Amino acid sequence: MKQRTISSAISITGAGLHTGKKAHVTFRPAPAGSGIVFRRTDLAGTPAVKADCENVTDTNRGTSISENGATINTVEHMMAAITGHGIDNIIIDIDNEETPIFDGSSIRFTEALKKAGIEEQDAPKKMLVIDRVLSYKDEKNKVEFIALPSEDYRLSVMIDFETEVLSTQHASLDHLKDFHRDIAPCRTFVFLHELEYLLNHNLIKGGDLSNAIVFVNRLISQEELDRLAKLFNKPSVKVLNKGILNNLSLHFENEPARHKLLDVLGDLSLTGLNIQGHIIAKRPGHTANIEFAKILKQYSVQKEKSCFQPPFDIYKKPLYDINHIKRVLPHRPPFLLIDKILDMDKSQVTGVKNVTMNENFFVGHFPDEPVMPGVLQIEAMAQAGGLFMLGNVSNPQDYTTYFLKIENVKFRNKVVPGDTLVFSLKLISPIRRGLCHMKGVAYVADKPVMEAELLAQIIKKVKK
Repeated sequence: MKQRTISSAISITGAGLHTGKKAHVTFRPAPAGSGIVFRRTDLAGTPAVKADCENVTDTNRGTSISENGATINTVEHMMAAITGHGIDNIIIDIDNEETPIFDGSSIRFTEALKKAGIEEQDAPKKMLVIDRVLSYKDEKNKVEFIALPSEDYRLSVMIDFETEVLSTQHASLDHLKDFHRDIAPCRTFVFLHELEYLLNHNLIKGGDLSNAIVFVNRLISQEELDRLAKLFNKPSVKVLNKGILNNLSLHFENEPARHKLLDVLGDLSLTGLNIQGHIIAKRPGHTANIEFAKILKQYSVQKEKSCFQPPFDIYKKPLYDINHIKRVLPHRPPFLLIDKILDMDKSQVTGVKNVTMNENFFVGHFPDEPVMPGVLQIEAMAQAGGLFMLGNVSNPQDYTTYFLKIENVKFRNKVVPGDTLVFSLKLISPIRRGLCHMKGVAYVADKPVMEAELLAQIIKKVKK
């Protein structure tokens, strides 16, 4: 499965639900591996905000993300539309802090992206394959999430508001290809008492009776209905027998449950992963959605670590033993730091250093808690690279290698007595004019402990 972006840029404009401010949004194609990134074009420097669950800063009546001093509010409907199209990489330029609400669903975003066109990219999708049961529970709010193995990305949602007008409802999505038809048109909903609270506290400046299903779970007087009609500039407002205002008609009998599924899909897309599994959500909300997204993302990190295989076989018969190394390298103990070469070809080399307590440098380098000096790790890596260079010339005893540059050095873990340090180096570019540029990673077991980029030159010895 290949990553996807859109074929061309496309723009839409609408007001935010809570701020009421008009936002101009432009979706743009993005390169493979870049992910979903918002850019605040109204702020100095056009700060970017990556769509990531680690960047979520608020889940009160919507999902907000923040990064680099910029915030984007109410991203879930847009994110659901992007995921519904299987889009991995996209830039979203927006000139305000909140995405447009439109009719309270994802349909306008979905149609815009469809019009822009979908394009496959030459890179595999980042997948999270659910291979065991994962769960999250919030007993206080009666919320529960379960992830199960499945051949496809499936979602099942149950809601229960324990009221006569809106009690238990279920919704499901068995294939993402059905999102546009079955889920994208489903609008957000609100109870009348919540609507009145939001209006009284000036919290939905961009809201009107066309972008939410309004449930009425109490008796309401004609005077109140007339006041709502005036407030929303409607000729009249009445309560239908289904317990909703006559501001709109339902697309589906279970439209509220379908909209909750839409929210779950949008929020879980902040993992940055394509999920293969069945997600079952009981009484979900934005806070729980994001908590479960973080669980999924952490599980993906753990899987990646456990599946990692170092690029060498420590048990194979060495290509060169210490006696051969001594014939090629001019170094001698205590500064001969490579014990054997496991493998070597025209583009890579793998060398081994057995770290023991008998090393001379442990006498003075943290003697009470011995740690191999980082500079000596670099030197050992360089000696492995030197053996690679000398192994590619005839009469290697007539040549010497010298450092020209060391870059991008990172020390990730301690190296201590008893460790077997394995250096895996690969050419960054072909050897030219005696110059060798290599990237090296040092491992202890399957754990990277150090990495560096080394540039060296091979020079013929001057005969005396």
